Amino acid sequence: MKRNIKALGAITLSLALAACDMAPKYVRPELPVPVGTPQGDAYAANGGAGAAIVPADTAWRDFFTDARLARVIETALANNRDLRIALANVEQARAQYKVQRADLLPTVAGTGTATYSEQPLVQFGQSQRLNTDVYQAQLGISSWEIDLFGRVRNLTKAAQEQYFASVETRNAAQTALIAETANAWLTMAADQERLRIASDTEKAFGKTLELNKARFDKGIASELEVRQAQTSYDSARSDIAAATTLVAQDQNALNLLVGTTVPASDLPDALAQNDATLDNLPADISSDVLLRRPDIASAEHNLLAANANIGAARAAFFPTVSLTAALGTVSLGLSGLFKSGSDTWSVAPGATLPIFDFGRNKGNLRYAKATYDAMLATYEKSVQTGFREVADALARRGTMTQQVEAQMSQRDSARVAYTLSNARFRAGVDSFLTTLDSQRSLYSAEQSLVATRLTRATNMVELYRAMGGGLK
Repeated sequence: MKRNIKALGAITLSLALAACDMAPKYVRPELPVPVGTPQGDAYAANGGAGAAIVPADTAWRDFFTDARLARVIETALANNRDLRIALANVEQARAQYKVQRADLLPTVAGTGTATYSEQPLVQFGQSQRLNTDVYQAQLGISSWEIDLFGRVRNLTKAAQEQYFASVETRNAAQTALIAETANAWLTMAADQERLRIASDTEKAFGKTLELNKARFDKGIASELEVRQAQTSYDSARSDIAAATTLVAQDQNALNLLVGTTVPASDLPDALAQNDATLDNLPADISSDVLLRRPDIASAEHNLLAANANIGAARAAFFPTVSLTAALGTVSLGLSGLFKSGSDTWSVAPGATLPIFDFGRNKGNLRYAKATYDAMLATYEKSVQTGFREVADALARRGTMTQQVEAQMSQRDSARVAYTLSNARFRAGVDSFLTTLDSQRSLYSAEQSLVATRLTRATNMVELYRAMGGGLK
């Protein structure tokens, strides 16, 4: 029996080694984007001090410098339901890969049977009953496909690449979650700042209204000036109500992303003057960096899976060789089942060659090739989308310093103008309308500065995400 087992193993091994691969040789497509990022006035280098970091090699805990924001992101990674769904999808793809991989090896099954039979026997004119007991035990494989043309191996390769794609999709979901959580936290910080500005402005407009009412009672000011002051005061009150609503909605959005209620100690109270992130990101990168983005890596794994499926479809045109074999023992008595001389063996190879399938195999091959073309276009579009996201973020970053400086100068000038116009109004030099315009201009400049600072903060987050950061 041992000699038979060795012979069967040698035959199987030689057949397996002779197998060929019908899948096309995979060559990574050339990137359908320029080698480097765009150049121009909008892409002026304005990185922070020190050498530029590599986002894909920089852990998010190092990139986000605000401790409260880091704690919120960590909670989101542990509780966000979308990320849990992505993780479950990875486990599904992993299980499917293991199921497909099992087809590469034969399934060995053990069987044991006992047959009891009784039949009539006529001998020498006498009739009697013949009882027969047969006991049998076997180890065998049934209809195992010997993968001569790589059909099973390519199906296994496709399942493996789809598993890898699901892992990268999960990584992309994590990167997106980190960016969304950070942006939601920063938006809430900006809205808190807007609420503070609106409250301060409401107080200032309130004092101006009281002053004009007093002047009106003394016959110094007109009712028009009182109504104009009342209008500005009511506008500020309306802005306070709107900002209060936005802050509450921001907190609700943040709680949804995090998957639980964010502690009050981790919520922002204002948009900090110092950046909540590192700012020394590169201003010019090679397009090869895009290959480290998880969404692009996922698209390439899907392309590899489609390439393997072409090989499986091609192999269907060739004979399918299968093997059924069994090794065992048989005896007419249970006590003699494993005695010497009771061993049995059988080998039954088989081959199936498609002759008339009415175009089924051709249709499957065309479908596999069309799927590859679709995955190729998807991959190229992912690369182009990634390139645009990086270019857009760099374009925004290249002008943010000048824009913030201009907004700060405008705010400072508006503040001085308001102080001067208010003094001139109280001295009776200018009309109240000049003071009112200055007050409104200051309010608008302060709100615009907050919006610009928020854009700068979220731009750093977007640039970090677009360059493939956020996985560690």
